[in-house]
Amino acid sequence: MRFTSEQRLDDGVLERDFTLGEIPGILWTPESGSAPAPLILVGHPGGLQQMRPRLAARARHYAAEYGFAAAAIEVPGGGDRPRLAAAEQARADLRRAMEAGEPVDEIVDALVLPVVEKAVPEWQATLDALLSLPEIGGPVGYEGGVISVGIRLAVVEPRISAANLFAGSFVPATLFEEARQVTIPLQVLLQWDDEGNDRQAALDLFDTFGTKEKTLHANLGGHTGVPSFEIDAGARFFARHLSQR
Repeated sequence: MRFTSEQRLDDGVLERDFTLGEIPGILWTPESGSAPAPLILVGHPGGLQQMRPRLAARARHYAAEYGFAAAAIEVPGGGDRPRLAAAEQARADLRRAMEAGEPVDEIVDALVLPVVEKAVPEWQATLDALLSLPEIGGPVGYEGGVISVGIRLAVVEPRISAANLFAGSFVPATLFEEARQVTIPLQVLLQWDDEGNDRQAALDLFDTFGTKEKTLHANLGGHTGVPSFEIDAGARFFARHLSQR
């Protein structure tokens, strides 16, 4: 991991850009404390720099108010990273199929699964590097989307203790099956009127998760209309499950 820039923000949070091989990322850490900070991995659908203001708002709240570190990396095929040809074709096929009212299951597989297969090992490698830093010590949570990436991580990565997953993206059938294996505490955020999301599929996914501790936060509004109070709701969820104090 190589840090390429850093700045101390006005709330005392240290913001650093980094690269890990070909993967760009951002790390936010609270002001120096007596113990290494718990860590939240902040997922998103791609375009790290475009998403930066929204990601930073959440990460800075977690760091300044709760003492958590937070990190985000660019999605495979997102931002300035090389495009995934299969996913790009699937995205175009999905738009065409939805406009025509045709079945999309196989297209969703072609769109989402290549991203999951590449993103999850990248998150694990990033987690290795972050936990080697003296200021970060775990426990670890995962927040955000792509929700399929969060599902896979929750199943295969034992260092993740809790997840706050954002519904709002297509989930292949195979990830529904993996959701049955999720046993960590979950909070799921759903925008009830999300124009690009199948509400019933999101509710079915929530029902499928195997964990005995899961909470659904459903709010009226479209994909980008998440109420600001959900930032603190997510923070309080992680405080219950990650806080070492």
